[in-house]
Amino acid sequence: MKFLAYLSRLLWVLLFAALLAFALRNTEPVALRFYPDQDWRAPLVVVLFVFFAAGAVSGVLACLSRLLRQRREIVVLRRELRERAAAGHGPAIGS
Repeated sequence: MKFLAYLSRLLWVLLFAALLAFALRNTEPVALRFYPDQDWRAPLVVVLFVFFAAGAVSGVLACLSRLLRQRREIVVLRRELRERAAAGHGPAIGS
């Protein structure tokens, strides 16, 4: 079990090192043009990070409603299961 923990940490360190090397090699400023007179200049790595973070946040928000609906359904089903177990019609929770 400790081997997997060490392997996991090693992979995280290697991933961090690769991303750090990528960030250090891509510090040139780039321009993003929105409208004819508007542009945004920032290092390439910052632009990539901003768009990655925006994508991750939008992905989490897209899944959030389904997750909340499932949690509410689990609460209702557990309540029904407890009621049935109390009435002697089914197994108790944890059985």
